[in-house]
Amino acid sequence: MTAQRHRTGPATALILLGFISACPASAADYLVQDADAYRSATSALKPGDTVILADGVWRDTDLLLRGQGTIGQPIRLTAQTPGKVILTGQSQLRLAGRHLEASNLVFRDGWAPGGEVISFRASSKEWADHSRVTGMVIDSYNKPDRRQSDNWVAMYGRENRFDHNQLVGKTNLGTTLVVVRNSTSGLDNRHRIDHNWFGPRPNLGSNGGETIRVGTSHDSQSDSNTVVENNWFEQCDGEVEIVSNKSGGNLYRGNVFKESRGSLVLRHGHDNIVERNVFLGGGKAHSGGVRVINRDQIVRDNYFEGVVGDGFASALAVMAGTRDAPLNRYEQVDNAQIGHNSFVKVRHLFLGAGLDDERNAMPVRSAISDNLFVGDGTGELLRTQGDLSGIAFSGNVQSPRTSDGFPGGVAGRNVPLQRAANGLLYPTDGSSVGAPRDLAPVAREAVGVDWYPKQRARVALESGATHQVQPGEDTLTRAVRSSAPGDILQLAAGDYRVNQVLSLMHPLSVVGPMQGTVRLRFTGPSLFELGAGGSLQLRRLDIDGRLAPDMAGNAVIRVPPGSQAFDYGLEIAYCRIHDLSTNKAFDVINAGKGTLAAWIKLQHVIVEDISGSVVSAAAETDDLGTYNAEAIDIADSRFRRISGPAVDLYRGGTDESTFGPKLYLRGSTLDQVGVKADTSLRLHGVQLASLSDSTFIRSGRVRFRHETGEPQLRLHATTFTATAALQSDHPAEILP
Repeated sequence: MTAQRHRTGPATALILLGFISACPASAADYLVQDADAYRSATSALKPGDTVILADGVWRDTDLLLRGQGTIGQPIRLTAQTPGKVILTGQSQLRLAGRHLEASNLVFRDGWAPGGEVISFRASSKEWADHSRVTGMVIDSYNKPDRRQSDNWVAMYGRENRFDHNQLVGKTNLGTTLVVVRNSTSGLDNRHRIDHNWFGPRPNLGSNGGETIRVGTSHDSQSDSNTVVENNWFEQCDGEVEIVSNKSGGNLYRGNVFKESRGSLVLRHGHDNIVERNVFLGGGKAHSGGVRVINRDQIVRDNYFEGVVGDGFASALAVMAGTRDAPLNRYEQVDNAQIGHNSFVKVRHLFLGAGLDDERNAMPVRSAISDNLFVGDGTGELLRTQGDLSGIAFSGNVQSPRTSDGFPGGVAGRNVPLQRAANGLLYPTDGSSVGAPRDLAPVAREAVGVDWYPKQRARVALESGATHQVQPGEDTLTRAVRSSAPGDILQLAAGDYRVNQVLSLMHPLSVVGPMQGTVRLRFTGPSLFELGAGGSLQLRRLDIDGRLAPDMAGNAVIRVPPGSQAFDYGLEIAYCRIHDLSTNKAFDVINAGKGTLAAWIKLQHVIVEDISGSVVSAAAETDDLGTYNAEAIDIADSRFRRISGPAVDLYRGGTDESTFGPKLYLRGSTLDQVGVKADTSLRLHGVQLASLSDSTFIRSGRVRFRHETGEPQLRLHATTFTATAALQSDHPAEILP
């Protein structure tokens, strides 16, 4: 199909100050209907020309916008109607040339064929300068294998702009937006990244889940001079670094961080400025602020509220560095200037973070001044490590009192706060400390686009219709097959036999009656298998494993390796599970390699006579910092005669880019658990293990091994009867 070509008007003349000059030839608009017409229309574009993609679905389309526009006469690519041109399948957009502009396209229902969805280059020898991408949407445009890496947006070249775009739902490995720096396409980039909505990104469970990265450690000693301003980062939970700064001379200004796990991290590079940003943690676990490393960093005029992260994700973390640090390590903090910031209802400030045998160079020639510090009341606000004499404190105020550890320069007094018209809290006593009163957070409506919703579609458990299921053979099988996302299968009392593995690709609840017993027996190696998109809730069921065949990998609930099950939830409550012994390692829950549970919850569960583990989440033995469950929460449950560990939870390696995994064991009894391997709980690299009000009887020992970070093993009212002593290479905290 040929492109429809329209000239905007005849050539004209302009008379100005007595001089007459002819205007250049007028621009042309090309409306194209398919990829062939697009290639034809873009073969010889001139300054001011516009290529318009016709409304509809464009599948497997490689859009290359190449040309040489001029100031005021860019070459444009846009949609016939914003939001009605959908790029699907394996589509991508590449820009090469100068003064180019692409806008108003949507990428969804597919993934990039290469390493980038939108790239400011066509090849390593051809990139874009002085170009703009605006009004784009990338929505859940993920590789089918979440371990495959790509960057949704890659900015090469110099003086490019990425603005008013929406990027949401990245689940696979790789940075959402990356500034790529090299000596060929440019180190002094001077890009502008502004007014974008970076929407929810779930926890990746490994390194490589940043939302923005500017540079790499390799090129970090030079300046990028990139500006990141007036963006929203909302529920960006990919890893500990929401923004990973790895170059110098960058400005982070006027951004809003809303309920996001992680921090803005000045990881590498010098002379960066972080100013007038707003961090609204909302009390979300691991919500962080700014982490300071390297030389000549400025953190000023920022506002932090409800930020409850600790450790490296504290509201403010000033790192201990490494002497003569190689490029990929932590350089000593030198001449950091941290002033006029408000820290309101935050959990922690951490000065000297990361101090260890390698990171023992404390901050020098630095200042923390005119800040307001208000804790959230859950504990001591300030945490310090090492010698802080290299930081000068002056003009700071902490309410209601000063934390021990501040070496002067912090006045303690009760500071009343009132919320101002800008939505932020300020002192009402006339004090001028903290963030400026004219701070105006960019409105959510002012970022991204107004023609596409700012949300990530996600179906919750128990959000659909309820369906009645009667006892019998494969009645549950048929009900599962016909269920919709979020549905509830309400089982009547009686016996159910399941002859096929029940595969789930959406959230589903299977619930027994309040009166009477539902007995489930299954003849396959598993009762349920979770795939991508699946979540499962089981309530008031009696699950009997005696009819299952003797097969390797038996489990009541299996999450197969390679299934891409990710960010899923699994809840078992008021259930009895028993007689899983036809195979020597028959588990209740088995999470395979490459899968990640957001949470696994067991409440009022009885498990008896099984040959494997209650929860086996130990498939990531490559020691790369990955793991299979973010949090496991077991409450008010009883485990008896369990051959393997009740919980086998493994996270290997020393990578520091994640927060988990965590185990909570409350009000439970473990009787004859893990006797054969002398292990009732195997917790390898777990960051938090909390055992409370629980009893171990004639069971194997609890084994806790430290791998990275600052792991915590907490015991409260937990007893060990006829059970070997706990084994841990990290001190346990015994709580009263």
